[in-house]
Amino acid sequence: MKKSPTYYIGTSLIVISLAIFAYILYPLARIYLFPPSIIDFSRSEYTLVIPKINAIGRVLEDVDPWNESIYKDLLKKGIGQAKGFAHPDESGPVFLFAHSSGTPWEITHYNTVFLRLPELRKDDAIQIWYKGKEYRYKVIRTQEVYPTEVSVVRNEKEADLILQTCTPLGTDWKRLLVFAKRIEAKE
Repeated sequence: MKKSPTYYIGTSLIVISLAIFAYILYPLARIYLFPPSIIDFSRSEYTLVIPKINAIGRVLEDVDPWNESIYKDLLKKGIGQAKGFAHPDESGPVFLFAHSSGTPWEITHYNTVFLRLPELRKDDAIQIWYKGKEYRYKVIRTQEVYPTEVSVVRNEKEADLILQTCTPLGTDWKRLLVFAKRIEAKE
C-alpha cells in the first residue's frame, strides 16, 4: 500500500520536533545526571567550582553590574565578578553573578552555571581558582531579595563571597544571594 505525502510530512515534522527537543534538553540532563570530569584548575586564571551542584564556570573579571548592555553579553560567556568588589586574593567580599536560566537555546548551552544555586545550604563547599591558587569557602546563609535591595550586598560585613542569580527560575523578579565564608587558601 502506497503512503500519502501527508504521512511523510507528518513523520518529518515529528522527527524534527524530537531533534529540537533533544537539543534543548540534553545539556540540562547533562547538568543533573553526569557530574563534570576531574579538571586540573591549578593553572586556571579564574574559575568557580561548586561540587554539590556540579557547577563549573569561568569567571570574567570586573564586569559592571549596573550596565545591563555590557553584563548581558558577558554572562553568556561565564560568571561575572562585579567591578568594585574584591578579588579572591584581596580583603573584602568577592561578588559573583550569573544567569540561572534564559531562552531555551541559551539555557542549554551557557546560561546554566547557577541553575541549581537554590539547592545550596549552610556549610556547602565552594571553590575558586584564582591565579593558580585555590580558595575554599563554605556557605553561611542564603537570602532572596528584590532587585532594588542593593544595600543587602553593599552592607554585608560577614561574608567573604557573595553569589547572585535571578529567582524563581526563568524570571528576574527576585535575586537569590548565597553568602559564604573563606575557610582556607591553598598554594
